[in-house]
Amino acid sequence: MGRIARKDRACWVLVGGRRRLGRALAEDLARDHDLVLTSSGPWEGETWVEGLSGTARIRTLQWDAESPELVSRMMADLDTLEAEGWVISGAVLLAGTFPEQPFGTWTAEGLDATGRMNLAFPFLCAQALAPRLSEGACLQILLDTSIHQPWLQRLPYSAAKAGLAALVPGLAQLLAPKIRVVGHALGTLLPAEGSDAGFLADRTLLKRLGEPADLCRAVRFAADSPFLTGEILTMDGGRRWMDR
Repeated sequence: MGRIARKDRACWVLVGGRRRLGRALAEDLARDHDLVLTSSGPWEGETWVEGLSGTARIRTLQWDAESPELVSRMMADLDTLEAEGWVISGAVLLAGTFPEQPFGTWTAEGLDATGRMNLAFPFLCAQALAPRLSEGACLQILLDTSIHQPWLQRLPYSAAKAGLAALVPGLAQLLAPKIRVVGHALGTLLPAEGSDAGFLADRTLLKRLGEPADLCRAVRFAADSPFLTGEILTMDGGRRWMDR
């Protein structure tokens, strides 16, 4: 079978490409990329994906961090993609959870779930994807500004993201010179339901919240910057400087 990646359209994998920022990034990239989108749940009923197929080749996969068969499922899916001629030239790891876990409420089960989704799952995805990326590809990992200032009501989440931050320079060294690795420490781009958007915006130097388009521009910038690797780009509107 011929190579599915076309000369004018790179093929990227978006892990967690179904909801919120993942969907926004998929809709942006589909203009000039072919995409493999993963989600923890089934894709039935996601009619927006069908809309992307008018301009891009789209493949959807189910990678569930809770499944004991996760690693074998990932490897089987990637084997299938390779056999079908998909040539992956980029990947973005977006999947994660954002649980509120105040001090005093921690349990072994809760900590394990937070670490599994926000730390172990991205590690396993990176390990599975890296050998399948074409030379010159960029592996991008979404983090959080909590790596700079931990969320005290979400300290287990913040600790997991801090651990994930160590993966960026570590993988950059392990995978160089074939693959570049870039992280993105994001501020508020899509506030949670019920959040005080005005308060959150006022806590930035720019006095506004971010937008999914800000992430799309940053991801494209990293992919198109061949001398950039091992770095974490922070995009929080200057939030981390407000208390200094």
